[in-house]
Amino acid sequence: MSARASLLPDVPAAQPATGLSAIAVYIGRIREFRRDDWIVYLAWVGLMVGLCCATGGFVALGRHAGAPLPAEAGLVPLGAVIFTFAIAIDTIGHRTIYKQALRGGEAMVHHIIIGLGIASCVLLCAAYHGGATFAIPALVLTILSFLYSLVDEGMHWRRYLTGRSDVVEMWSHVFILLGHGVMMTGWWLWYAHGYRGVAETLVALGLGS
Repeated sequence: MSARASLLPDVPAAQPATGLSAIAVYIGRIREFRRDDWIVYLAWVGLMVGLCCATGGFVALGRHAGAPLPAEAGLVPLGAVIFTFAIAIDTIGHRTIYKQALRGGEAMVHHIIIGLGIASCVLLCAAYHGGATFAIPALVLTILSFLYSLVDEGMHWRRYLTGRSDVVEMWSHVFILLGHGVMMTGWWLWYAHGYRGVAETLVALGLGS
């Protein structure tokens, strides 16, 4: 074995299965989860399910109450749902077959993206009352989250091209970026248009006057 090969993470070669078979193999690895894997998985996916329910419930209630919510408001929960389904699949591989490969730089990039993404959403909510004071740092964090997502993609493609990733992981990342992009673009358009319909929805929730 060459010195170069010995430095590569001990990750099994990508499965030859394709299509639905490849997806079934990938998802089936959830049976390999240990207690710590379940804790991380449920915390991460559960957080995103909570975001889907919060944004989807807010928009649904607002429309039911006749609030003048713009079309882009519906893109927020739509993007969140796409993102959540994608990370629910992607994270299975991250906690099993690719767990060792992600240790170090790639795992750190994931943590940075998660931190930036959560903070940008919180600040965008705060911008409803706080305006530019919160919107400007939210914009910076949003841009940084996508920048680091591209860094992450570079790392994933390097693994894929060296046979240490597979098509399911790569396609899940396409939908992660799609969901994140749809959600954040819709959210920013909603803010740019003055968060139309939010005041009326808050009244329907008993949180406004």
